[in-house]
Amino acid sequence: MSELDLAIRGGTIVTASDMYKADVGIAGGRIVAISGELKGAREEVDASGLWVLPGGIDSHVHVAQDSGPGIMMADDFASATASAAAGGNTTIMPFALQKRGESLRQSVEDYRKLAEGNCVIDTSFHLIISDPTPAVLGQELPALVKDGYTSFKVFMTYDDLVLDDAQLLSVFAVARRERALVMVHCEGYDAIRFLAEKLEQAGNTAPYYHAVSRPQVVEREAAHRAISHAELIDVPIMIVHVSGREAMEQVRWAQQRGMKVYAETCPQYITLTAEDLNGLNMEGAKYVCSPPPRDTDSQAAIWEGITQGVFQTFSSDHCPFRYESSEGKLNAKARTSFRWVPNGIPGVETRLPILFSEGVSKGRITPQKFVELSATNHAKMYGLYPRKGSIGIGFDADIALWDPTRAEILRQDILHHGADYTPWEGFEVTGWPVATFVRGVLVYEDGKVVGKPGHGRVLERGISAFTAR
Repeated sequence: MSELDLAIRGGTIVTASDMYKADVGIAGGRIVAISGELKGAREEVDASGLWVLPGGIDSHVHVAQDSGPGIMMADDFASATASAAAGGNTTIMPFALQKRGESLRQSVEDYRKLAEGNCVIDTSFHLIISDPTPAVLGQELPALVKDGYTSFKVFMTYDDLVLDDAQLLSVFAVARRERALVMVHCEGYDAIRFLAEKLEQAGNTAPYYHAVSRPQVVEREAAHRAISHAELIDVPIMIVHVSGREAMEQVRWAQQRGMKVYAETCPQYITLTAEDLNGLNMEGAKYVCSPPPRDTDSQAAIWEGITQGVFQTFSSDHCPFRYESSEGKLNAKARTSFRWVPNGIPGVETRLPILFSEGVSKGRITPQKFVELSATNHAKMYGLYPRKGSIGIGFDADIALWDPTRAEILRQDILHHGADYTPWEGFEVTGWPVATFVRGVLVYEDGKVVGKPGHGRVLERGISAFTAR
């Protein structure tokens, strides 16, 4: 078959439903042949002993996003997509953030300018709605959904982002009408403010108290409130970064009642705990994220949710800041109180090795479940399927080659993100991506990012398969 540009030969293909040995033939950036033996391609890759997986899709990352006065995010699109490629990913989905008082459409256009020409892998934007004015809800948002921005995020906390219940209901109503998918950050704003003020008054200002100010009950309450609003409007919602048992059980309760409530979790909630925030000399700031890591019971609950199908996606919530920086975790105000520590941790490159190692290598989930959680469901949830998310005829040739037995130790000096640390320094994993292809082009190989900024495209998306009525 001389018309093939590339043949990946001798590997074991893993999809969300199957696992079998075959060659993969690629032409024009798409998969055009899957066969027991392909010959005559212009280029061949020997995948003997490796698993051939759909490239990871990380549907929850923050890149080059405004983080407040004097605070700079550590990754731009070039470094974030390079890092993602090195972690076996072929598509990421960051957020175009609307600031209050600004046009949602203009926010998207400005953000797109940052991405175009700078991405090693493909990217596609969610929206963040912070100011749901009549113009936004009546004109801009419906038009943007029709233009392929078919998902958006709303917040139930943070001073500059929080929406009240009436605003949430209004946004949910537009989402239902336009068949967009709403992602919800569930933490109770007033409860967090109350707890944070009490802690500060008592002199409890170290990074550890970030976790104390955001206990599971504030996540549980907000999750239940979001679910209730979704039930009232009859709209599907995705509850993002679920951290522990209490919020997970709210989602499971809704699902058992037949509601279209979906959920995502992240590596920090199966590997880290609140005690990691208790390091000396501000070391705990490295682990500050929201919701915070919980405890070992919460880790067990997250695995329970993963294996029982409560969670549809496993994302990183990559939100990188430098630690040793006056524009990052150690800014001047951060030492005065936990509330000024930039909120987020890097993780786009380590997401898949952690899930593979803790899940597949330890026998908690099957290889097929890994693919479902890391790629296929992301594509279906956010309108990229059947273009992306699986190995099959007609799909983009977005492929990650995995060595399922390779042992590595996660450490900052082998990673490619813009942050100056990893929360998983010294964490041992088994299973490692050794090569990543985006639309048939090699972008990462055995420790080196070889793809060029500009190869990655900014993608518009269709309506989510999960919002169908």
